[in-house]
Amino acid sequence: MAATFRRRLRRGAASTAVAALVLAALTASQSPAGAKNTTAKGQEPTPADTPIDGGAAYYTDLPPLNSPVPPRGSNDPRPDGDDIVTGPAQAGIPATVLAAYKKAESEIRATDPGCRLPWQLLAGIGKVESGQARGGAVDAEGTTLQPILGPQLNGHGFARITDTDRGLYDGDRTHDRAVGPMQFIPSTWSQGGPAGAGWGADGNGDGKKDPNNVFDAALAAGTYLCAGGRDLSVQQDLDSAVLGYNHSEEYLRTVLSWFAFYRTGSYEVPDGKGVLPARRHDAHGTGDHASGRTEGRTGHGRSTGDTTGNRPHPGKTQPNGPAKPGGSGDGHTGGHTPGGDHTPGTPETPGTPENPGTPEKPGGKPTPTPKPPTQPATPTALQQVGDRDLTTTAGTDFTTKPQVRAEDAAGKPVAGVAIRFTLPETTDARFPAGATTATVTTGKDGLATAPTLHAGDKTGDFTLRVTAVGRTVPAVDLKATVKARPAPKADLLTRTSDKELTATAGHAFAEDAVEIKATYQGKIAAGVPITATMITDDPDHPVQNDKGPYFKDPQATGDNKDKPVRTLTGLTTDADGLLKLPKIYTDTHPGTFLLRLTTPNGTTLTLKLKVAAPPKTP
Repeated sequence: MAATFRRRLRRGAASTAVAALVLAALTASQSPAGAKNTTAKGQEPTPADTPIDGGAAYYTDLPPLNSPVPPRGSNDPRPDGDDIVTGPAQAGIPATVLAAYKKAESEIRATDPGCRLPWQLLAGIGKVESGQARGGAVDAEGTTLQPILGPQLNGHGFARITDTDRGLYDGDRTHDRAVGPMQFIPSTWSQGGPAGAGWGADGNGDGKKDPNNVFDAALAAGTYLCAGGRDLSVQQDLDSAVLGYNHSEEYLRTVLSWFAFYRTGSYEVPDGKGVLPARRHDAHGTGDHASGRTEGRTGHGRSTGDTTGNRPHPGKTQPNGPAKPGGSGDGHTGGHTPGGDHTPGTPETPGTPENPGTPEKPGGKPTPTPKPPTQPATPTALQQVGDRDLTTTAGTDFTTKPQVRAEDAAGKPVAGVAIRFTLPETTDARFPAGATTATVTTGKDGLATAPTLHAGDKTGDFTLRVTAVGRTVPAVDLKATVKARPAPKADLLTRTSDKELTATAGHAFAEDAVEIKATYQGKIAAGVPITATMITDDPDHPVQNDKGPYFKDPQATGDNKDKPVRTLTGLTTDADGLLKLPKIYTDTHPGTFLLRLTTPNGTTLTLKLKVAAPPKTP
């Protein structure tokens, strides 16, 4: 670990609370069982197991234990990070980078509210991966002024990933390198994701997906963190998401420590003025992402790094240098009060106030004894509520969002219950970002509403299963239906030629003799189903004719291939609204016959087919 866990704490209740919050993030978060570091030397992971950053080097500096503002309670209505504050230089986030994180949070909140992505988590990852885009070295559009590249992923200390982008993103045609402020490897950016189309995103609306742009990279990172229906307010989902970036317990602890730090407060600094971290998790001493220079330089607003390649280890006390504005000898902000080391988890007792309190006035009312906190209600059932008609057409959104209410044994609503909506494998309907699950926490009214559900091309019924995460509550099955798209309409059918349709009995009409055009409200009507029927000339009750011109079934074989067919289905207009009928044959009957073309919405066109008698033989 790049920084020691034993720090000197400022005396006082506020700083003690901040320290406790940061240390809790370090000690309480655990990765999913069986998680392994896939970056071991010589190991070549499968694409599915490859971390987002390829297991590349990352910064291990931990945040200072004194924060810009005291931690807020969960009931504080002020948005995190919106206060104008000052404090440790590490709390400053470059303006454009901060805007990118908040914009990504806002967009994902609209498309995947159940994820509960906080922008401070993106800031924590951005700090560890690239030092907030190298201290905010970006242009006005959010694109880095110089490429930020990780080490070559050649299997020596990191994952082995041979070139996947022909150097398009990383300039390396032999092996991949992590790219940009959020350090995506090229294959993940352009080929990853549930649909294989890549995690890349267009976060600034310029029509491009550029991993070197902080808006694009932040939105892509947020989408990845929320994938698979994760609810980032659930610790297990949060740990799993962060470990997907880099399968390392140290990485997890480092990111979560910055996450906790930024949640206690942050402030905006000009682009290019952000504090640059010093220490990297890099056993080979590889240099700066951007230029390859050796780490451990000193400069404005940053600490002196370890140029020997040796990093401090967890549990070993490192000597603290004198506190300096903007940094200290251990990579942490100054401001710790001298007076001895302090063990995490046992914060110092605040000093006794000089005025312990004002005595009661004679005759005053005694202070009431506070009531013990109310135990949270236990959910015992989930009930479907709202509109139960979960029906839509293929390729469209369900207008009704699935919704359930968590109730206790008395039928009262229960808040704070994580509800998971899970789609079956039999449907191609999806939640936002192609997710097959979505997790939403119930509100005060006990309601949990799933994100908008989009129907795919598969039609029919399916069952959406709803469960309470980590609770022994019976699941609820919600029935949903996807209907077939309505057939395209045509309000006019016309023939493209006015040439008379004639043939001799016993012979066929000319090839492609009948071509029609379908339109709807004056526009081309593509994909319109048409039925062609040879009918009798009864003006009141025309029926299928049993003599005269006919078609042949193109699918028939053997003795049936020449069998007359006088009603032909399965015909459809092309992209130009045109349809050429198959070849028309005649039997031995001369005369004038009728061919009627009909659309599903009732539009018709009737054509005359004249069959001449064969010439008499002398």
